[in-house]
Amino acid sequence: MAEGDDKTEGASPRRLEKAREQGQAAVSRELSMLVSLSAGILAAAAQADAGGVAHWLAASLQVSRYEGAGTFQRAGTAMMAAVAPVAAASLGGYAAATLLQTGFLFHPGAVQPNFSKISPLAGIKRLFGSHTAVQMIKSLIKLGLFGACLWIAIGRVLPDLPVAPLRDATTLLHSLLVAGGHLALLLLGVQAAIAGADLLWERASFAKQQRMTRQEQRDEHKESEGNPQAKQRLRQLARARVKRRMLKAVPKAALVLTNPTHYAVALAYERGAKGAPRVVAKGADDVAERIRDVAREHRVPIIANPPLARALFRVEIDTEIPAEHFKAVAEIIAYVWRMRARAGRR
Repeated sequence: MAEGDDKTEGASPRRLEKAREQGQAAVSRELSMLVSLSAGILAAAAQADAGGVAHWLAASLQVSRYEGAGTFQRAGTAMMAAVAPVAAASLGGYAAATLLQTGFLFHPGAVQPNFSKISPLAGIKRLFGSHTAVQMIKSLIKLGLFGACLWIAIGRVLPDLPVAPLRDATTLLHSLLVAGGHLALLLLGVQAAIAGADLLWERASFAKQQRMTRQEQRDEHKESEGNPQAKQRLRQLARARVKRRMLKAVPKAALVLTNPTHYAVALAYERGAKGAPRVVAKGADDVAERIRDVAREHRVPIIANPPLARALFRVEIDTEIPAEHFKAVAEIIAYVWRMRARAGRR
């Protein structure tokens, strides 16, 4: 495989932004399950403290004695009242954890049907793909650990089962709640360990999925920054336009200051005009030589003054000269005007 074909480069911010626009994000379902399980257990504990479980258990015992047709309705209502808050807390915790992991990302395309996934060939590829294998291994490990937790919890209450029928309902309910609490703590501990490992795995997998080749990075750079050759061509055209505009302004200049060979700065000023002289053309080396040629062709005075030429070379085109150079430039312009006046009298 040619160099640069492998996705060895990390994802750029633009690549991650595109992935987010497509609804892709690193999400650990095990972490969401941990939050859901925690919220459900807390809601169940709150129900136990409020007497909801006791009410449901009492209604269930009434069903076993069958005290009329309304008994089943009362038992069902009590069961729904006990289960509904737990289910709502679990669903809310799962949704909140998922939204927090994605940064409240919602992509409409995620709920739209994707008929490509219905393809038997695509289904077979997913069935025997590496992602499915990893998910299956994780599920087996999770099932085994949860089974071990259940075995430990049953082992704790197993010695008390023979005497359970001899106890009163309050003592029995307390024992069940204690056993359920122990099982919940074991499940939470195991789920927390699984969620931590799964979160690291999902983030690493997502980062690997978003990797780029060097060619993709170059293409993205060209797309965002523009083609370097085209930008260079545009800069050349812009410099050419500026050069043509400057050379057109040289014949109307009052004088040209030189360095004497490296720099050339053309100044425009009319007698009686308001404001200071302006730099209408400037250049170095070849451009300076071209400015001097145009000046000679149109009989524009060329004055050698290296310090002043270097100083005014820093001034932008079509900008008045700085105040600190007024006196020096005024003396040169006055000298040029006197020379022209003498030449006109001859």
